[in-house]
Amino acid sequence: MIETKKLRKVFGPIVAVDRLTMEVGKGEVLGFLGPNGAGKSTTMKMVTGFLSPTSGRATVCGHDVTRDTLAAQRSIGYLPEGAPLYPDMTPESLLKFVAGVRGLKGREAAERIRKAAGWVHLEGVMRQPIETLSKGYKRRVGLAQAILHDPEVLILDEPTDGLDPNQKHEVRELIRRMAGEKCVVLSTHILEEVDAVCTRVVVIARGKIVADETPAELRARAKNHNAVRLAVSGDRGGLVEALRKMPGVAGIDDPVNADGVFRCRIFASPGHDITHPLGQLVRDRGLTLEALSVEQGRMDEVFRAITLGSASKGKAPTGKAETRETAGAGKGEA
Repeated sequence: MIETKKLRKVFGPIVAVDRLTMEVGKGEVLGFLGPNGAGKSTTMKMVTGFLSPTSGRATVCGHDVTRDTLAAQRSIGYLPEGAPLYPDMTPESLLKFVAGVRGLKGREAAERIRKAAGWVHLEGVMRQPIETLSKGYKRRVGLAQAILHDPEVLILDEPTDGLDPNQKHEVRELIRRMAGEKCVVLSTHILEEVDAVCTRVVVIARGKIVADETPAELRARAKNHNAVRLAVSGDRGGLVEALRKMPGVAGIDDPVNADGVFRCRIFASPGHDITHPLGQLVRDRGLTLEALSVEQGRMDEVFRAITLGSASKGKAPTGKAETRETAGAGKGEA
Protein backbone atom coordinates (compact mmCIF):
# COMPACT_ATOMS: atom_id res chain seq x y z
CA MET A 1 0.00 0.00 0.00
CA ILE A 2 3.06 2.21 0.43
CA GLU A 3 6.14 1.77 -1.73
CA THR A 4 9.23 3.93 -1.91
CA LYS A 5 12.03 3.25 -4.37
CA LYS A 6 15.41 4.93 -4.01
CA LEU A 7 13.70 7.94 -2.44
CA ARG A 8 16.15 10.80 -1.95
CA LYS A 9 15.86 14.32 -0.61
CA VAL A 10 18.67 16.87 -0.59
CA PHE A 11 18.61 20.29 1.07
CA GLY A 12 21.66 22.11 -0.28
CA PRO A 13 24.70 20.17 0.98
CA ILE A 14 22.57 18.05 3.35
CA VAL A 15 21.29 14.64 2.27
CA ALA A 16 18.21 14.20 4.47
CA VAL A 17 16.99 10.93 2.89
CA ASP A 18 19.38 8.74 0.93
CA ARG A 19 17.93 6.22 -1.60
CA LEU A 20 15.34 4.82 0.80
CA THR A 21 13.52 1.75 -0.52
CA MET A 22 10.76 -0.09 1.35
CA GLU A 23 7.21 -1.43 1.11
CA VAL A 24 4.43 -1.47 3.69
CA GLY A 25 1.39 -3.69 3.23
CA LYS A 26 -2.20 -3.83 4.45
CA GLY A 27 -2.50 -4.92 8.07
CA GLU A 28 1.02 -3.83 8.97
CA VAL A 29 1.78 -1.34 11.72
CA LEU A 30 5.23 -0.08 10.87
CA GLY A 31 7.26 1.60 13.59
CA PHE A 32 9.45 4.16 11.81
CA LEU A 33 12.35 4.95 14.14
CA GLY A 34 15.50 7.01 14.06
CA PRO A 35 17.35 9.69 16.02
CA ASN A 36 16.51 13.36 15.56
CA GLY A 37 17.60 14.47 12.10
CA ALA A 38 17.62 10.92 10.70
CA GLY A 39 15.09 11.79 7.96
CA LYS A 40 11.86 10.33 9.39
CA SER A 41 9.64 13.39 9.03
CA THR A 42 11.16 14.24 5.64
CA THR A 43 10.34 10.74 4.40
CA MET A 44 6.77 11.03 5.67
CA LYS A 45 6.34 14.41 3.99
CA MET A 46 7.50 12.97 0.67
CA VAL A 47 5.19 9.95 0.97
CA THR A 48 2.23 12.24 1.72
CA GLY A 49 3.05 14.66 -1.11
CA PHE A 50 4.01 17.64 1.05
CA LEU A 51 7.59 17.53 -0.23
CA SER A 52 8.83 16.57 -3.67
CA PRO A 53 11.72 14.09 -3.73
CA THR A 54 15.01 15.11 -5.26
CA SER A 55 15.01 11.71 -6.96
CA GLY A 56 13.32 8.34 -6.63
CA ARG A 57 9.58 7.76 -6.30
CA ALA A 58 6.85 6.97 -3.81
CA THR A 59 3.45 5.37 -4.44
CA VAL A 60 0.43 5.07 -2.15
CA CYS A 61 -2.29 2.54 -3.03
CA GLY A 62 -0.81 2.36 -6.53
CA HIS A 63 -0.83 6.14 -7.10
CA ASP A 64 2.44 7.91 -7.79
CA VAL A 65 2.64 10.64 -5.17
CA THR A 66 4.38 13.13 -7.48
CA ARG A 67 2.36 12.52 -10.66
CA ASP A 68 -1.04 11.76 -9.11
CA THR A 69 -0.81 13.62 -5.81
CA LEU A 70 -4.52 14.12 -5.09
CA ALA A 71 -5.42 10.49 -5.74
CA ALA A 72 -2.66 9.39 -3.36
CA GLN A 73 -3.69 11.91 -0.72
CA ARG A 74 -7.31 10.75 -0.81
CA SER A 75 -6.06 7.41 0.51
CA ILE A 76 -3.99 8.94 3.31
CA GLY A 77 -4.77 10.11 6.82
CA TYR A 78 -1.82 12.20 8.00
CA LEU A 79 -0.94 13.46 11.45
CA PRO A 80 2.17 15.63 11.05
CA GLU A 81 4.63 16.39 13.80
CA GLY A 82 3.20 19.05 16.09
CA ALA A 83 -0.30 18.71 14.54
CA PRO A 84 -0.55 22.29 13.21
CA LEU A 85 -4.14 23.46 13.66
CA TYR A 86 -6.12 26.69 13.22
CA PRO A 87 -6.09 28.03 16.81
CA ASP A 88 -9.19 30.23 16.47
CA MET A 89 -11.34 27.31 15.28
CA THR A 90 -13.09 24.83 17.54
CA PRO A 91 -12.58 21.08 17.06
CA GLU A 92 -16.12 20.95 15.67
CA SER A 93 -15.54 23.68 13.09
CA LEU A 94 -12.14 22.29 12.14
CA LEU A 95 -13.53 18.79 11.56
CA LYS A 96 -16.39 20.25 9.49
CA PHE A 97 -13.82 22.12 7.41
CA VAL A 98 -11.71 18.98 6.94
CA ALA A 99 -14.83 16.97 6.05
CA GLY A 100 -15.62 19.51 3.33
CA VAL A 101 -12.07 19.37 1.98
CA ARG A 102 -12.37 15.57 1.91
CA GLY A 103 -15.61 15.80 -0.09
CA LEU A 104 -17.89 14.65 2.75
CA LYS A 105 -21.30 16.32 2.99
CA GLY A 106 -24.53 16.24 4.95
CA ARG A 107 -25.32 13.21 7.07
CA GLU A 108 -22.17 11.37 6.02
CA ALA A 109 -19.97 14.26 7.17
CA ALA A 110 -21.87 14.58 10.47
CA GLU A 111 -21.60 10.85 11.15
CA ARG A 112 -17.87 10.75 10.35
CA ILE A 113 -17.26 13.74 12.64
CA ARG A 114 -19.25 12.08 15.44
CA LYS A 115 -17.31 8.83 15.11
CA ALA A 116 -13.89 10.48 14.90
CA ALA A 117 -14.60 12.68 17.93
CA GLY A 118 -15.82 9.64 19.85
CA TRP A 119 -12.78 7.54 18.96
CA VAL A 120 -10.40 10.11 20.46
CA HIS A 121 -12.77 11.36 23.21
CA LEU A 122 -13.23 14.96 22.10
CA GLU A 123 -16.93 15.21 22.94
CA GLY A 124 -16.41 17.53 25.92
CA VAL A 125 -14.34 20.16 24.06
CA MET A 126 -15.91 20.20 20.58
CA ARG A 127 -16.99 23.88 20.88
CA GLN A 128 -13.97 25.17 22.77
CA PRO A 129 -11.37 27.23 20.82
CA ILE A 130 -8.40 25.04 19.92
CA GLU A 131 -5.94 27.64 21.23
CA THR A 132 -7.34 27.08 24.74
CA LEU A 133 -6.90 23.29 24.66
CA SER A 134 -4.07 21.39 26.33
CA LYS A 135 -1.30 19.89 24.23
CA GLY A 136 -2.89 16.47 24.68
CA TYR A 137 -6.29 17.60 23.42
CA LYS A 138 -4.71 19.39 20.46
CA ARG A 139 -3.02 16.09 19.59
CA ARG A 140 -6.40 14.37 19.75
CA VAL A 141 -7.87 16.94 17.35
CA GLY A 142 -5.01 16.28 14.95
CA LEU A 143 -5.62 12.54 15.17
CA ALA A 144 -9.37 13.01 14.64
CA GLN A 145 -8.82 14.91 11.37
CA ALA A 146 -6.43 12.16 10.20
CA ILE A 147 -8.97 9.35 10.66
CA LEU A 148 -12.08 11.35 9.74
CA HIS A 149 -12.42 10.04 6.18
CA ASP A 150 -11.60 6.41 7.11
CA PRO A 151 -8.39 6.31 5.00
CA GLU A 152 -6.69 3.13 3.78
CA VAL A 153 -3.29 4.45 4.87
CA LEU A 154 -2.51 6.18 8.17
CA ILE A 155 0.76 8.08 8.58
CA LEU A 156 1.20 9.26 12.14
CA ASP A 157 4.17 11.35 13.28
CA GLU A 158 4.48 11.10 17.09
CA PRO A 159 0.74 10.42 17.62
CA THR A 160 0.96 10.17 21.43
CA ASP A 161 3.21 13.20 21.96
CA GLY A 162 1.84 15.22 24.87
CA LEU A 163 -0.67 12.60 26.01
CA ASP A 164 -0.82 11.23 29.53
CA PRO A 165 -0.42 7.45 30.11
CA ASN A 166 -4.18 6.80 29.95
CA GLN A 167 -4.54 8.77 26.74
CA LYS A 168 -1.55 6.98 25.21
CA HIS A 169 -3.21 3.66 26.00
CA GLU A 170 -6.42 4.79 24.29
CA VAL A 171 -4.59 5.90 21.14
CA ARG A 172 -2.66 2.62 21.00
CA GLU A 173 -5.89 0.66 21.33
CA LEU A 174 -7.39 2.74 18.51
CA ILE A 175 -4.40 1.99 16.27
CA ARG A 176 -4.71 -1.73 17.04
CA ARG A 177 -8.42 -1.72 16.15
CA MET A 178 -7.83 0.04 12.85
CA ALA A 179 -4.67 -1.84 11.88
CA GLY A 180 -6.31 -4.95 10.44
CA GLU A 181 -8.00 -3.04 7.63
CA LYS A 182 -5.37 -0.36 7.09
CA CYS A 183 -1.68 0.25 6.57
CA VAL A 184 -0.25 2.26 9.46
CA VAL A 185 3.13 4.00 9.62
CA LEU A 186 3.96 5.24 13.09
CA SER A 187 6.93 7.47 13.85
CA THR A 188 7.77 7.62 17.53
CA HIS A 189 10.55 8.19 20.03
CA ILE A 190 8.70 6.10 22.63
CA LEU A 191 10.20 2.65 22.26
CA GLU A 192 7.58 1.00 24.48
CA GLU A 193 5.08 2.06 21.84
CA VAL A 194 6.89 -0.11 19.30
CA ASP A 195 6.40 -3.19 21.48
CA ALA A 196 2.81 -2.19 22.21
CA VAL A 197 1.44 -1.78 18.68
CA CYS A 198 4.00 -2.37 15.91
CA THR A 199 4.27 -5.53 13.83
CA ARG A 200 7.46 -4.36 12.13
CA VAL A 201 10.21 -1.82 12.74
CA VAL A 202 12.28 0.17 10.26
CA VAL A 203 15.18 2.11 11.77
CA ILE A 204 16.88 4.86 9.78
CA ALA A 205 20.03 6.81 10.53
CA ARG A 206 21.60 9.52 8.39
CA GLY A 207 18.82 9.03 5.85
CA LYS A 208 19.44 5.31 5.31
CA ILE A 209 17.70 2.16 6.53
CA VAL A 210 19.88 0.38 9.09
CA ALA A 211 17.36 -2.23 10.27
CA ASP A 212 14.05 -3.70 9.06
CA GLU A 213 12.81 -6.39 11.44
CA THR A 214 10.03 -7.39 13.83
CA PRO A 215 10.24 -5.94 17.36
CA ALA A 216 11.25 -9.39 18.67
CA GLU A 217 14.03 -9.70 16.08
CA LEU A 218 15.28 -6.24 16.97
CA ARG A 219 15.36 -7.02 20.69
CA ALA A 220 17.27 -10.23 19.91
CA ARG A 221 20.20 -8.06 18.80
CA ALA A 222 20.69 -6.87 22.38
CA LYS A 223 23.77 -8.06 24.19
CA ASN A 224 21.64 -9.28 27.11
CA HIS A 225 19.02 -11.08 24.99
CA ASN A 226 18.30 -14.42 26.71
CA ALA A 227 20.74 -13.56 29.51
CA VAL A 228 19.75 -15.18 32.81
CA ARG A 229 19.73 -13.47 36.18
CA LEU A 230 20.59 -16.10 38.80
CA ALA A 231 20.48 -15.95 42.59
CA VAL A 232 21.39 -18.99 44.72
CA SER A 233 22.26 -19.73 48.35
CA GLY A 234 24.30 -22.56 49.85
CA ASP A 235 27.82 -23.83 49.30
CA ARG A 236 28.78 -22.13 46.03
CA GLY A 237 32.37 -23.40 45.92
CA GLY A 238 33.40 -23.87 42.28
CA LEU A 239 30.04 -22.59 41.01
CA VAL A 240 31.43 -19.82 38.82
CA GLU A 241 33.86 -22.18 37.12
CA ALA A 242 31.07 -24.73 36.55
CA LEU A 243 28.89 -22.01 35.02
CA ARG A 244 31.66 -20.90 32.67
CA LYS A 245 32.08 -24.47 31.41
CA MET A 246 28.38 -24.98 30.71
CA PRO A 247 27.52 -25.45 26.99
CA GLY A 248 25.86 -22.32 25.60
CA VAL A 249 27.31 -19.93 28.20
CA ALA A 250 29.12 -16.99 26.60
CA GLY A 251 30.12 -15.17 29.79
CA ILE A 252 29.26 -14.13 33.33
CA ASP A 253 28.74 -10.58 34.58
CA ASP A 254 27.90 -8.75 37.84
CA PRO A 255 28.90 -11.53 40.30
CA VAL A 256 27.92 -10.44 43.82
CA ASN A 257 27.93 -12.40 47.09
CA ALA A 258 25.91 -10.63 49.80
CA ASP A 259 23.85 -11.81 52.77
CA GLY A 260 24.61 -15.42 51.93
CA VAL A 261 23.15 -15.14 48.42
CA PHE A 262 25.25 -15.31 45.25
CA ARG A 263 23.91 -13.31 42.31
CA CYS A 264 25.15 -12.99 38.72
CA ARG A 265 24.04 -12.49 35.15
CA ILE A 266 24.89 -15.25 32.68
CA PHE A 267 25.02 -14.48 28.95
CA ALA A 268 23.87 -17.10 26.49
CA SER A 269 25.57 -17.79 23.17
CA PRO A 270 23.40 -16.98 20.13
CA GLY A 271 20.73 -19.62 19.60
CA HIS A 272 21.11 -21.20 23.04
CA ASP A 273 18.52 -21.39 25.81
CA ILE A 274 20.44 -21.98 29.03
CA THR A 275 17.54 -21.63 31.48
CA HIS A 276 16.79 -25.33 32.05
CA PRO A 277 20.47 -26.46 32.12
CA LEU A 278 21.13 -23.75 34.73
CA GLY A 279 18.28 -24.98 36.91
CA GLN A 280 19.57 -28.53 36.62
CA LEU A 281 23.10 -27.43 37.57
CA VAL A 282 21.78 -25.68 40.68
CA ARG A 283 19.85 -28.79 41.72
CA ASP A 284 22.78 -31.11 41.03
CA ARG A 285 25.04 -29.01 43.27
CA GLY A 286 22.50 -28.98 46.12
CA LEU A 287 22.06 -25.19 46.02
CA THR A 288 18.86 -23.33 46.86
CA LEU A 289 17.48 -21.39 43.92
CA GLU A 290 16.46 -17.95 45.19
CA ALA A 291 15.65 -16.35 41.82
CA LEU A 292 15.99 -17.03 38.12
CA SER A 293 14.78 -14.70 35.36
CA VAL A 294 15.42 -14.38 31.62
CA GLU A 295 16.07 -10.97 30.03
CA GLN A 296 14.54 -10.26 26.63
CA GLY A 297 16.88 -7.45 25.64
CA ARG A 298 16.27 -3.72 25.82
CA MET A 299 15.08 -1.96 22.70
CA ASP A 300 16.78 1.31 23.66
CA GLU A 301 20.19 -0.37 23.84
CA VAL A 302 19.72 -1.90 20.40
CA PHE A 303 18.47 1.41 19.01
CA ARG A 304 21.52 3.30 20.27
CA ALA A 305 23.91 0.66 19.00
CA ILE A 306 22.33 0.45 15.55
CA THR A 307 21.96 4.17 14.96
CA LEU A 308 25.47 4.90 16.19
CA GLY A 309 26.80 2.16 13.93
CA SER A 310 28.39 0.14 16.72
CA ALA A 311 26.14 -2.93 16.66
CA SER A 312 25.96 -3.88 13.01
CA LYS A 313 27.92 -7.02 13.95
CA GLY A 314 29.62 -6.84 10.58
CA LYS A 315 26.36 -7.47 8.74
CA ALA A 316 24.22 -5.39 6.44
CA PRO A 317 20.72 -4.50 7.65
CA THR A 318 18.39 -7.46 7.43
CA GLY A 319 14.71 -7.58 6.57
CA LYS A 320 12.24 -6.59 3.91
CA ALA A 321 13.71 -3.26 2.93
CA GLU A 322 17.18 -4.63 2.23
CA THR A 323 15.82 -7.60 0.29
CA ARG A 324 13.66 -5.44 -1.93
CA GLU A 325 16.32 -2.82 -2.60
CA THR A 326 18.94 -5.43 -3.42
CA ALA A 327 16.53 -7.29 -5.69
CA GLY A 328 15.62 -4.10 -7.53
CA ALA A 329 19.07 -2.62 -7.84
CA GLY A 330 21.42 -2.87 -10.75
CA LYS A 331 24.67 -4.84 -10.45
CA GLY A 332 26.66 -1.72 -9.67
CA GLU A 333 24.22 -0.55 -6.99
CA ALA A 334 23.47 -3.65 -4.92
